[in-house]
Amino acid sequence: MSVLDVRNIRKCFGDTTVLDDISFTLEKGETLSIIGASGSGKTTLLRCLNFLETPDSGKIIVNGETLFDADDKNTQRESEKRKKRLHFGLVFQSFNLFPQHNVLKNVTLACELLAKERVDYKQNKRAIQKEIENNARELLDSVGLSEKLGFYPHQLSGGQQQRVAIARALALRPDILCFDEPTSALDPELTGEVLKVIKGLAEKDTTMIIVTHEMQFAREVSDIVMFMDGGVVVEQGHPEFVFAAPSEERTKQFLERYFEG
Repeated sequence: MSVLDVRNIRKCFGDTTVLDDISFTLEKGETLSIIGASGSGKTTLLRCLNFLETPDSGKIIVNGETLFDADDKNTQRESEKRKKRLHFGLVFQSFNLFPQHNVLKNVTLACELLAKERVDYKQNKRAIQKEIENNARELLDSVGLSEKLGFYPHQLSGGQQQRVAIARALALRPDILCFDEPTSALDPELTGEVLKVIKGLAEKDTTMIIVTHEMQFAREVSDIVMFMDGGVVVEQGHPEFVFAAPSEERTKQFLERYFEG
């Protein structure tokens, strides 16, 4: 059974169709990289998967559970959206850290808020908080930031901030971790440290969807590459086939222009 099954997703803004009949599946531990020119619908797709946008049609199924069905109003309740978002972790282009909190608090905050909803929170508050903090410390150590726990975002480089954002997303233990151009806001010399962390996650069989313009990185880290253009999936498959021998002329044109640039 697939971890993620996306069926016939369509999204329009007014008269403009941004996503048109998008379908794909993702198995546990696989990494999907989505490539394509700006405006091709990549970020909108991620936002639909994270319930930041509502598709006009289609289904989103995670671990066999239908989280969204455009034909079923029961799956579209606002009160359920936060719970559904927990299946997905989203790392944004611009970090989106809380400037008033230090690194450790940025990673623990969402987990602490969720813990307060547990029926046993009052009885086990101290133990639960300790567990959350220990998990955050382990995650920050795994992204190379164990010495920055008390630092605030403005005291960190862009690469360090993005690594905090990755740890924060992982802290909620999502089924699928999503990246929206994770290196686009970074100076070139800082890009490598973030890509190294993502490669490490792939090696640990973390299920991921990565929107990226880093073609060589996508080729190295992905199990599947999806090329989007004009809101449709033009081509998808193993990275060696998509990059070395694309079957669609539009894919060939995009890759030729990209590597020539």
